[in-house]
Amino acid sequence: MPQLSLHSPVGDLTISEENGAIVALDWGWGRDQTPTPLLKKAVKQLNAYFDGKLKAFDLPLAPAGTSFQKQVWKQMNKIPYGKLSAYGEMAAKLKSGARPVGTACGRNHIPIIIPCHRVIGSNGGLGGYSGQGGLETKVALLKLEGAPILL
Repeated sequence: MPQLSLHSPVGDLTISEENGAIVALDWGWGRDQTPTPLLKKAVKQLNAYFDGKLKAFDLPLAPAGTSFQKQVWKQMNKIPYGKLSAYGEMAAKLKSGARPVGTACGRNHIPIIIPCHRVIGSNGGLGGYSGQGGLETKVALLKLEGAPILL
């Protein structure tokens, strides 16, 4: 599976591609570096995002997951840059509960690009974040976007 890594403000990241789509974004530097056209495009977009110049990613995505998880991730992709949505808000749209939505957020294989960092608790609390650095990384991403967060 082709992979390409980059340095970012939230640590080294490695993007993985399979069958012409992005399937994962992981923290750390990948062992094998294969600069395919899609992975180079993804790195360019991530760098533009971290530079504050990109508000929406335009990449083919194919994260592995259940049909419910894919529905949650699709809803997350609708949250605009710099905006927040509560777990309960998303759950209501999906006719589900907040806890399964939170679980699906935690199983997001393409964080940042699928913006699970934009999902918070109904009381304004941050909830969790499964990426390296946990809540510190979530806060850094929300600050980068200028999102209204309570600390």
